[in-house]
Amino acid sequence: MAGSTHHPDYQLLLKMLKTTRESCKVPQTELANRLDTTQTFISKVERGERRLDIVELVEMLEALAIKPEDWLKDYVAQRHREHKNKPVTKKLAM
Repeated sequence: MAGSTHHPDYQLLLKMLKTTRESCKVPQTELANRLDTTQTFISKVERGERRLDIVELVEMLEALAIKPEDWLKDYVAQRHREHKNKPVTKKLAM
């Protein structure tokens, strides 16, 4: 399971999130203002120093006026391409 910010799947998420923010032409400071947080927080997230949870990810996407479900669908598709469509064989512990 991808528990580290250095995991390739998490790095892909960060890359896509930063690219999304930049393509929306929203500087880190503006995104921070929209989220009522600091530019430092946004920077740490984008560099992988601060791991996002799903609620924070959704909030960031919504602050960029991006539908989270569409963005996540794109993320999963890109992840599968990078894994060459190999099925995930690890099971989650329950």
